[in-house]
Amino acid sequence: MTEPVPDPGLFTDCKAFLDRVIEKLGTPVCDFQETFRKLTPSGKTDHHRRAAGVLLPLLFQESPFEGKGQFVFQLIKRSSLVPQSGDLSLPGGMLHPVLDRLLRPLLIHGPFSILRGKARAYALQQQASSFRFIALFLTNALREAWEEIRLPPYRVRFLGPLPTHNLTLFRRTIFPLAGFVENPGTLCPNREVEKIVVIPLSSFYREDFFGCYQIDAPAAGGRRLLQYPCLIHRDSDGGEEILWGATFHIIVGFLGIVTDYRLPDWRKGPVIFKKLPFDYLTGRPPS
Repeated sequence: MTEPVPDPGLFTDCKAFLDRVIEKLGTPVCDFQETFRKLTPSGKTDHHRRAAGVLLPLLFQESPFEGKGQFVFQLIKRSSLVPQSGDLSLPGGMLHPVLDRLLRPLLIHGPFSILRGKARAYALQQQASSFRFIALFLTNALREAWEEIRLPPYRVRFLGPLPTHNLTLFRRTIFPLAGFVENPGTLCPNREVEKIVVIPLSSFYREDFFGCYQIDAPAAGGRRLLQYPCLIHRDSDGGEEILWGATFHIIVGFLGIVTDYRLPDWRKGPVIFKKLPFDYLTGRPPS
């Protein structure tokens, strides 16, 4: 497969691209309500899964030297104190049904409503119950983002919901929502976050940045080898981070909806080996 090439002007006009994102995410029917109903105890399938709202934070960074800017994804690297230590992920976490429902009206009707503009209009075109689920998981994701990195909710502009995603190593279903962070201010990661990692959107259009992440994972009765596509991110200090798994697929899905993006042939890239410890899924040493 050839390297995906974007429209040269697609990512340089901040307003035009955000308008495109809002339209592309707002047009399809949101699957939040249908998926959530399958997670309830009365459902017939997947009733042991738990729901988690996550925020896909999109920023536009101006360059004072080049006279232009670029879009970036603002991710977090999980600390050694939590499950999936060392992985890059989106801010977010488990739904708190009572608390998030209490906070939801502030999100919709409060003085700093995040649900506004064209994105709100598209969300309102969904069924009334679907709109409430979108607002609920947006509240969930923003609450968790505040707890994890102190991202102020009022600095986030809601762009639209993304398709839900079932994790494979956890019995958990993710409800992702994209948001444009207009000015994050000074972020302060808590104990669950090692650091914040910023990855340019343009990196996904570099075929040489992709590879095969080979996982030696614990399994019943021993271990198993698994292979996943990954993005190899190298920062300005020479550090290297591997983006894979659910966060990788959510971003690729976002780009597919917004720009008709197609993943390049990642099997042609380098193979990166990782042996997951037995406490990878728990965040604590085995008993």
